[in-house]
Amino acid sequence: MVKNGNRRPPGMSIGVRVFQWCNNLLMLILIILMCYPLWHIVMYSLSEVSLALKGGIFLAPRGFSIETYRTVLKNRMVMSGFRVTTIVTGIGSVGAMLLTAMTAYPISRRRLRGRGPVTFIIFFTMLFSGGMVPGYLLVKGLGLIDTYAALILPGMMSAWNILLMRNFFQNIPDSLEESAMLDGAGDVLIFTRIILPISKPVLATIFLFSAVGYWNNYFSTVLFVNHREMWSLQAVLRDIVTNASAAMARQGVSIIEQPSMTPQTVMMATVVIATVPILVVYPFLQKHFVQGVMIGAIKG
Repeated sequence: MVKNGNRRPPGMSIGVRVFQWCNNLLMLILIILMCYPLWHIVMYSLSEVSLALKGGIFLAPRGFSIETYRTVLKNRMVMSGFRVTTIVTGIGSVGAMLLTAMTAYPISRRRLRGRGPVTFIIFFTMLFSGGMVPGYLLVKGLGLIDTYAALILPGMMSAWNILLMRNFFQNIPDSLEESAMLDGAGDVLIFTRIILPISKPVLATIFLFSAVGYWNNYFSTVLFVNHREMWSLQAVLRDIVTNASAAMARQGVSIIEQPSMTPQTVMMATVVIATVPILVVYPFLQKHFVQGVMIGAIKG
């Protein structure tokens, strides 16, 4: 039996194992650094006030109290902001997904004349935009101030999302459309019955991008909304974080007279209420989200 002295035992080399161990350790540290701030806020908001004021690291609630959440949810501005943001996010995300698909599909087909200049115009808006003042004047000129449309329409179309979805559509074989055309199907039927059903990953990706953008949108409220009743949840959150006592007092709640809460616990609870809903949606779209991003990035 001939022995091969240069033959290595099966399995990974020591260098590869060390690299993977270091890589896993680094990823674990990054996960902790990113997740702990939110965990700290949740645990702080659930802690009893007397124990929370001691500060330090919160790995678990010190004591347990949900009185702050009950009080925050009694704030009419919080519930009004939640309603406005939910409506804007729901309508805006669905609308953005459909409009993006209807724009990206034509420019992904070779048979469309002038698709090159149209694509360039869309890409050009990623580099140069009209700016804040022209955008405000346009919305005001259309009479959309203090309306849901002012919070939905300006952010409904994104050049990045259009190009991402166009790249996805370009990977769909032309033979699918040709077969449908031979059977007498038109462009609308092909788009609705063939293209959209097989494009769930990228549709979920665009929906999630849009939903996160609408849910976290604060600047549109500052520009286009004058009445507090139309404030988004993020604008209400900013008002409470800036001065929790004054924000709650405007709704008839005096934090000073409440021994079970402080401005800090009110701020923490409001942050949790504003953050958790969008975190709940993500797990249901995660599989399609990852697949849509990867497939849409393969070809340009």
